[in-house]
Amino acid sequence: MTSAPDTEELTPPDRTLMGPGPSDVHPRVLRAMSTPLVGHLDPAFIEIMDEVQELLRYTFRTDNQWTIPVSGTGSAAMEAAIGNLVEPGDTMLVPTNGYFGGRMESMAERAGGEVVHVDAPWGEPLSPADVEAAFAEHQPDVFGFVHAETSTGVRQPDVPELTSIAHEHDAYVIADTVTSLGGVELRVDEWDVDVAYAGPQKCLSCPPGASPLTLNDRAMDKVLSREEAARSWYLDLSLLEGYWGEDRSYHHTAPITAVYGLREALRLVAEEGIEERWDRHRRVAGALKAGVEAMGLEMNAPDEYWLPSLNAVRVPDGVDDGAVMDFLLEEYDLEIASGLGDLEGDIFRIGCMGHSARPKNVSYLLSSLGDALDRQGADVDPDAGVAAMREHL
Repeated sequence: MTSAPDTEELTPPDRTLMGPGPSDVHPRVLRAMSTPLVGHLDPAFIEIMDEVQELLRYTFRTDNQWTIPVSGTGSAAMEAAIGNLVEPGDTMLVPTNGYFGGRMESMAERAGGEVVHVDAPWGEPLSPADVEAAFAEHQPDVFGFVHAETSTGVRQPDVPELTSIAHEHDAYVIADTVTSLGGVELRVDEWDVDVAYAGPQKCLSCPPGASPLTLNDRAMDKVLSREEAARSWYLDLSLLEGYWGEDRSYHHTAPITAVYGLREALRLVAEEGIEERWDRHRRVAGALKAGVEAMGLEMNAPDEYWLPSLNAVRVPDGVDDGAVMDFLLEEYDLEIASGLGDLEGDIFRIGCMGHSARPKNVSYLLSSLGDALDRQGADVDPDAGVAAMREHL
């Protein structure tokens, strides 16, 4: 047999996280995650579960009873939403305007659904007229859309108009709010969204592991009346209902430490106030946007669709985006990301989320990015960017 590995103490680099997620974690969240474990059926943990659910309702702006953290990353919450609501033979309408519409499609197909599309180019939101036309043509049972498209930096406006179209056709609406929950205006009940899911590592500034999901009674009725069980046992909401509902009966061992972290992250949301938190993201990200534009760079999304939590910035001509990101990591311990899919190599994706949405981080980002681009010969003015940021704030 081989000898025991000689592994040193864990010492990851101390990065400033300004990519598409994860974002910087608040010190209070890290402290909460270092507290002692209790059992996942311990009365003390049951009380914590109740508190997390109430805090999630506040953050989602909903009264939905079925509001829970799914054990897993944001994609687990996504699969729980789609895999339970889409039954074999159902038709799901998904968007083509970003990477995560494609992931919706894949999950719907694995659930046994037929997928149809509402078309829009990458970098543009869905047009209500195009959504209406797609409904008239295909009469889908479920409609999915991405509220904050992480791959393009585009925010979907007109959400109540989209949900109204869907409900006029008796369809259910699933909203991807992974990059908006806790950072961009989102009103699940007022906007008449049936199901919404998110990830904790974006605007909530919490490590991944317990991911928010909410369903209204109409959606949960469909889940509980399915003729065929959901294909995932682990993510079957009719089973999870027993654990997160009134019975609190065993289903699986919850990620206790992740739930601790989410609870503290949501406490921070409640202390700040959800509308004040939306305002902070808009204000600080607005300073970032003003800075990159004054520096001489171009945003990918028009102002009316700009997504404060994820800023997609066009890569200047002649610049190697990979070399810029490598330089920022090596010289500044600063993380940003490149484009996905149709926008690979064309944009930088710069997050401004949660604990990362602070003037200190934005100032550091602008000066560091300016240095990286200047070294590649790009026509940029980092000093003008920092000055514009300060003026905006």
